[in-house]
Amino acid sequence: MKITMLLGSNRNQATSTTLMKYMKTILEDRGHTVHIFDLYKEPLPFYNPDYDMEEDANVIKLKKLVAEADGIILSTPEYHGSISGVLKNALDYLEQYHFAGKAVLPVSSAGGPIGVHSLTHLQTIIRSLHGVNCTEWISMGGNQREFNAQNEPQNGAFKQRVGHAISHFEKLANALQQVSS
Repeated sequence: MKITMLLGSNRNQATSTTLMKYMKTILEDRGHTVHIFDLYKEPLPFYNPDYDMEEDANVIKLKKLVAEADGIILSTPEYHGSISGVLKNALDYLEQYHFAGKAVLPVSSAGGPIGVHSLTHLQTIIRSLHGVNCTEWISMGGNQREFNAQNEPQNGAFKQRVGHAISHFEKLANALQQVSS
């Protein structure tokens, strides 16, 4: 299965990015092809429907990776009770055909205990783009944001939670692939 991860932080060494890299390792170990689009390393111009941004290399790459994906994972830090501006900007470039009928797993990182508001906002956006929200989500906060030298979560319960959510995401993506075949 092809999975695209859209990393929605505009910060170097973001905990949400570290978590996504850990999740990428798990998914690749399970036989999936995983592509990361990191908005920190591959910034996009501000979305403006009055201008054609189709020549921007990063916009082209983003659209291609999401269109070709069987499943999508979106990560964001939680800023002021919502998703990051760079992630919202990236999602504005995408259309319903990029997400329609695909499993989408939302992931957030919050400075406090958990980042539920950003996850509910992502679920609304996913529904608007005709994606299929995973029955699970991942919210990371507090000591869950601590990683070891191998970029694995140090909190054992959180590590189990991540594995649980990934398994649900895989099952949903596989089921949706069978329906569309």
